[in-house]
Amino acid sequence: MHTDEVSVTDLEAAKLVFAGPVGAGKTTAIRSISDGDPVSTEMPLTDGPMGDKTTTTVALDFATVVLDDGTPLLVYGLPGQDHFSFMRPIVINGAIGVVLLLSGHDEDAPKHCEQWLSSIREIDEDIAIVIGITQSDLAASFSLRPIRDAVRRCGRPVPVFTFDARSRTESAHLIRALLVSAQ
Repeated sequence: MHTDEVSVTDLEAAKLVFAGPVGAGKTTAIRSISDGDPVSTEMPLTDGPMGDKTTTTVALDFATVVLDDGTPLLVYGLPGQDHFSFMRPIVINGAIGVVLLLSGHDEDAPKHCEQWLSSIREIDEDIAIVIGITQSDLAASFSLRPIRDAVRRCGRPVPVFTFDARSRTESAHLIRALLVSAQ
């Protein structure tokens, strides 16, 4: 990924979606990879802050990234709240894949993993998915095993990675893994 200016209309664009529960790092990851200022629909949390998190996505996030080969990648981020679930099929439709983000600091991450994988596969059974675990450094006893077990219960294998959503390099590696699995 690089930051050369290319109009999205110059080349055929690909669509990618970031999904996952509130606080998983979707907006942060999108900001870290974006080639410009992303469009964001962040609003204050109505129930007050969740740690350092004071806002949440209420419609979607959107950014563009130009891949190394010059292909524009249209990146969308879904809101994590269940009451915005109607947005999922609208945004996922036509995507080459979904990056499912989960927080390693969230004790319910395995349950969220199963719920989100099920929701995504109800929309598109064959869509490529990778799972990125953020904030694993904040959980003293973090282990990938419960997430991998949740993936196994959902059927088809899905690659699972830990990464720092604030890091452009680590977020780009996650996207590359998705692009490889989408081929």
